[in-house]
Amino acid sequence: MTNISANRRAGLTSREIVWFLLPALPFVLLALGWTLYWGIAKPNIGTLPPIWTVFTTLWQITASGELFAHIIASLGRLLAGVSVGIISGVLLGFVVGLNKRASDFFYPLVIFFSAISGIVWLPLVIGWLGLGASLFIFLIWNTVFFLVFQNTVLGVQLVPNVLELGVRTLGGSRLHTILNVTAYGALPYILSGIRSGIGFGWRALIAAELVGASSGLGQMIFRAAEFHRADIILAGCIVIGLLSLLMDRLLLVPLERRTIERWGLVSPSAKGA
Repeated sequence: MTNISANRRAGLTSREIVWFLLPALPFVLLALGWTLYWGIAKPNIGTLPPIWTVFTTLWQITASGELFAHIIASLGRLLAGVSVGIISGVLLGFVVGLNKRASDFFYPLVIFFSAISGIVWLPLVIGWLGLGASLFIFLIWNTVFFLVFQNTVLGVQLVPNVLELGVRTLGGSRLHTILNVTAYGALPYILSGIRSGIGFGWRALIAAELVGASSGLGQMIFRAAEFHRADIILAGCIVIGLLSLLMDRLLLVPLERRTIERWGLVSPSAKGA
């Protein structure tokens, strides 16, 4: 009986390992396809180098410290812009979400500006703010703010009124109800907006760095293009994708899942079932 239980646990562990590694399969297939295509077509190295050349270049710029300096520059700008976008989006989202008339009043304006990609503002913002930290903070804020704002308004409005009325009936103040009922009820939606906002903000930052920065991953790719260094361009793209994946999987997904399980509509037991 003990052996059966042990084998069952071992089988479950093996299955979990397989499911954990399964998301890596598309990347493996992509690498194999890249290698096979390059081996058959033999394209110009200036346009598409072999995968081993790209990873060799990636190792070289990592060992030299150049890549680390660009990553720090990009992440610093992202942190500053995202922080401003999240704080302003959440605060204004609560103010508007708690007032139905204010929500109806601002909704068309928010939809209008949220439809305009942040990078579209780049030519104007360069003239307004110049080439500096303010430029990147504005572009990232413009991308993050509307996603966080809309999700915050939605989350606040979807909190059941019966919960708020119950707390008020028991003697809770308006502020107490907002902080202890509305805020927790809206948190899953807020985190969903933050997750989307960081992803779009990261893309806007890289695009802005292509033309408006002296450092950063986008600027590294732009300089490589001038010298037809496709290996550096592809290495930079790999790093950009990996950083986005790590931020999402190691930070945002666990935080969002924990929030939904604790304050959302999904419980750990229901999820396991």
